[in-house]
Amino acid sequence: MKTRDELIDDLLTLSFAEDVGDGDHTTLSTIPADEMGKQRLIIKEPGVLAGVEIARKVFEKFDPSLKMTVFIEDGARVKPGDIAFEVEGSVRSLLQTERTMLNIMQRMSGIATTTARYQDKLKGLKTKVLDTRKTTPGMRMLEKEAVKIGGGCNHRIGLFDMILIKDNHVDFAGGIKEAVDAAKKYLKETGRDLKIELEVRNTDEINQALEAGVDRIMLDNFTPERTREAVKLINGRTEIESSGGITYDTLRDYAECGVDYISVGALTHSVKGLDMSFKAC
Repeated sequence: MKTRDELIDDLLTLSFAEDVGDGDHTTLSTIPADEMGKQRLIIKEPGVLAGVEIARKVFEKFDPSLKMTVFIEDGARVKPGDIAFEVEGSVRSLLQTERTMLNIMQRMSGIATTTARYQDKLKGLKTKVLDTRKTTPGMRMLEKEAVKIGGGCNHRIGLFDMILIKDNHVDFAGGIKEAVDAAKKYLKETGRDLKIELEVRNTDEINQALEAGVDRIMLDNFTPERTREAVKLINGRTEIESSGGITYDTLRDYAECGVDYISVGALTHSVKGLDMSFKAC
């Protein structure tokens, strides 16, 4: 399995291939090869900055001679007019890396900003906001890093780092006990140490989940009233996650029921990028 850094390197290779192709012919035709210059990243709307570390990788991969000076680190709250960093070196390299860097920075900062907004609504409560697998293909590592930068938690990176038994798994396996028992047997036989989470739809399934012994119960599409009853029934015997149709407006209602986590697909699947620009200085 590829490491995080290897996946990011693959993403950057693909990004340059689809954007630069066989050459940025506008830049190559108008800018002398020995022209040197400097550009700065200017923030244009308030939010949470994310992607500075990845921006450095963009510049280093394309042209190791580019020199980046960082003024604002990932996770900082920024406002219009703030200068996040400056990059100095070949003008041709600056112009050819601009869009790839901005696409990543704007997307990650938008996710971090949205996550911070959701987590801020839960101030004073134990509940943490979780992301989902509803991410942009190829950008999952970066988008999930942005969630953490914004103060949220990663649910799981992919299908490989947690057992999440959902309704289809249960139905195909023949029931909750059968599915959980099979998962535990698989983990033992393969020597893996993974948490087991089970999605439930009603009180009867909660009782079956508790009897089967899982690490976390996911309450799928429960109302706040049913969630409160479920939390009382579970009574701290396992972690509890709320999921399904929860919006920013209803977020705190679910958190006040006492759940440990709330998963929100909107953190990554429908986020507006944070506005910023990369200008010569």
